[in-house]
Amino acid sequence: MKIATWNINSVRLREPIVLKLLQDRQPDVLCLQETKCPDDKFPHDAFDALGYTHRAIRGEKGYNGVAILSKHPIEASAYNDFCGKGDCRHLSATINGITIHNFYVPAGGDIPDRDANPKFGHKLDFVDEMTRWFGEKGEAPAGPSILVGDLNIAPMEHDVWSHKQLLKIVSHTPVEVEKLLAVQASRNWIDVPRHFTPADEKLYSWWSYRAKDWEKADKGRRLDHIWATPDLNDALKACETLKPARGWEKPSDHAPVIATLAL
Repeated sequence: MKIATWNINSVRLREPIVLKLLQDRQPDVLCLQETKCPDDKFPHDAFDALGYTHRAIRGEKGYNGVAILSKHPIEASAYNDFCGKGDCRHLSATINGITIHNFYVPAGGDIPDRDANPKFGHKLDFVDEMTRWFGEKGEAPAGPSILVGDLNIAPMEHDVWSHKQLLKIVSHTPVEVEKLLAVQASRNWIDVPRHFTPADEKLYSWWSYRAKDWEKADKGRRLDHIWATPDLNDALKACETLKPARGWEKPSDHAPVIATLAL
């Protein structure tokens, strides 16, 4: 079973490269973030044609939005309204007995100060609420689970192009990293990409649009994640970040991350 996650930055604008990914890599499940598409405008027909006939979507006009496309039946779907803002940042689907959580964590603005920047405060509160929700007394579903999405935090030293220069940059500040690690500890989640790529190797999934030559500069960050509960450890077989997709026509600034499990 192959599970892919991708912040697509508008599913309608980038429908051609979503279809390319599905045709080239044939994941069983694709989780999209930042779809920027209300539910009644979602491009269903093209995905039906490729066999992704099972879908859970939660979108809003122009902002946020998450979707789960599957070749396999979705046994149940749900969402949690983190921070009570009514924005579309979480969606779950149970497929083959595994609950897949698809997250789009707030980016947090540019200033890493809750008082000066309410967006940063929102991000920190959102991640804290994830920790409580998945914790022992939380309301998240039990059982084998996969958590994917654009978590907008690069937690490890080699998840960014320069640990020293990014310590005060939103996405890699110590307070964000501490809070994300608390989420990870809430269920002893396995960091799947790092399960296969050692912590001392650089690993990125996002490269800014601002870079004139993003590939040559290679100033990336690992913002996109796939986690698995410990009961799936033996099923984990591979994980790749599809860096070439960052160079496809009209690309997202994120690359897909794809995990393979033997179930």
